[in-house]
Amino acid sequence: MHDYILSCCSPCDLTQEKLDALDVRVLFYDFTLNGEPLKDDLGASMSRKAFYDRIRAGEVGVTSQINPADYVEYFTKLLESGKDVLHVTLSSGLSGTFQSAMTAADLLKEKFPDRKLLIVDSRGASSGYGLLMQTLADMRDAGKSIDELFDWALKNRLTLQHLFCSTTLTYYVRGGRISPAAGKIGNILGICPVMRMDHPGHLAVHSRVRTKKRALRALVDQMAELAHGGELYSGRCFISHSDCIDDALNVKAQVEERFKHITGEIEVYDIGAIIGCHSGPGTVAVYFFGEER
Repeated sequence: MHDYILSCCSPCDLTQEKLDALDVRVLFYDFTLNGEPLKDDLGASMSRKAFYDRIRAGEVGVTSQINPADYVEYFTKLLESGKDVLHVTLSSGLSGTFQSAMTAADLLKEKFPDRKLLIVDSRGASSGYGLLMQTLADMRDAGKSIDELFDWALKNRLTLQHLFCSTTLTYYVRGGRISPAAGKIGNILGICPVMRMDHPGHLAVHSRVRTKKRALRALVDQMAELAHGGELYSGRCFISHSDCIDDALNVKAQVEERFKHITGEIEVYDIGAIIGCHSGPGTVAVYFFGEER
């Protein structure tokens, strides 16, 4: 048992088993598929495969951010345990959830005057957000205080690199991440842009590569350029994918071949429904600590 609670939201794209092992609480997002209300409960009520099959079949996924009232209800239950809480949100560059969490925290100050409720904007998404939670849990287990974690997260969150590419740009166009003209040309020419999270936590095109095979190799090449220590990188590395496990394992094998000093196993996760509604199937991402964005 720890003397404060670490918490996040479901777009961290870890498994429930992983979060339980880390002793990290999680709040589930809501989304719809063709108007059907669903819960992003880390694949418990709908497998990731079933979700992407429905997306491929043409169903439209729509996400909704967590509102202040939902956060108030969630935080109240945590604070009633008598412990302080550090909650980390999905990037404010992708969602207004951070502001909702801050509003809820302000509303709860009077009810819980003796408790700390600290909110961090991860400036990240998917299992990159998850890697931040892994790191904070490691620090907590090493004896760091809630204030030390909060300060470290604010100072170091932008060193967590997110690099990714996708088979198709269709879903990025639909989500407004890439212009329709660029998406059409890219799909025709077989261009797979390698994208990254920028300083504010938005998606940004980093380079343009022909064919996905080359794009997967480019992910690893750019990791060598950006990671702390280059190919001597000794931090953790996570990989996530949207129903393209072979591509994810390809990247994992390349990373293992080039980076011999990585801490622990390179962990591979599914991209969940909230991010998957916008990325569609066919996206692969790699996450690691490196130079500041």
